Order: sequence, then structure tokens, then C-alpha cells
Amino acid sequence: MTIPRSALVLGLLGLIPFVWGALTLVSDDLAQFGLNVFGPRFIGPYVQLSYGTVILAFMSGVLWGFATRAEGAVAASGYVLSVIPALWAFLFVGGGPYSAAIYLIAGFVGLLGLDLLFWRHGLAPGWWMQLRIGLTFIVVACLSVGVLI
Repeated sequence: MTIPRSALVLGLLGLIPFVWGALTLVSDDLAQFGLNVFGPRFIGPYVQLSYGTVILAFMSGVLWGFATRAEGAVAASGYVLSVIPALWAFLFVGGGPYSAAIYLIAGFVGLLGLDLLFWRHGLAPGWWMQLRIGLTFIVVACLSVGVLI
């Protein structure tokens, strides 16, 4: 099944803060440019971690929307599972850029597992996993730059 163009474009645009953060971690020139133009919140791990936290919370809302397509016990389970990414970010992301990046990586990998579960229950669109696997790979790779440097 083909990913709708709008979903693909928006998903790819949503990677910009992760990619930009990784680039500013490995390039002093880009970091200085970003610092001068955008300020310290929008470079390095700061942009990745704040944006990553927002995206995990956003994805909880997406999963909640998928849960509305179910009924009974499946719906109830879906609602419970859908809040895990937001709670994960709230409870575990913090304590410095290194640990926050590790917890975000774990959160995005766990989110991919939830995506798969909702998709297998027919609650997510047929193209959902094709989109989510690629996006998650890039997010995890970009967050890993902060962990490995």
C-alpha cells in the first residue's frame, strides 16, 4: 500500500529538528550558525530532546485516535496503551542530555512496537508501518549521535 503523499511529506518534515540537531552536534560551523541565527534552544541535543518529547506526546494522541476505531476490550486496551509514549517522555526524559537521549531512543523504539500492535489489529492504516519504520530509524540514528559523541 502506498503512503499518502501528504503523510510522507509531513513525516519527513518532522525529521528536520532531529537531523538538524545531529548535524549541529558534529559540525562546529553549523552549531555556531544555529546559535547565532536561532539561539541555543535550537541546536544540538536541546532541539532534539525538546522536540522528541513533544513528538512522543503527539504520537500518544495518534494512537488514541486509532483506539477509537476499536470496541470493547480492544478499545480499552488501546486507550491504555496509547498514553504510554506521553507518560514515558514525562517520567523518564530528563536528567541531562545523555540519559534523556537514551530514554527517547527507548521511547521511540517502544512506540514502534505499539504502532505494530495497533496496525496488526487493523486500527492503523495499511501503509502505517511502512512510514513509521523509516521515520523511527532516522529519529533513532539522529538521537544516537548525541549518545555516541
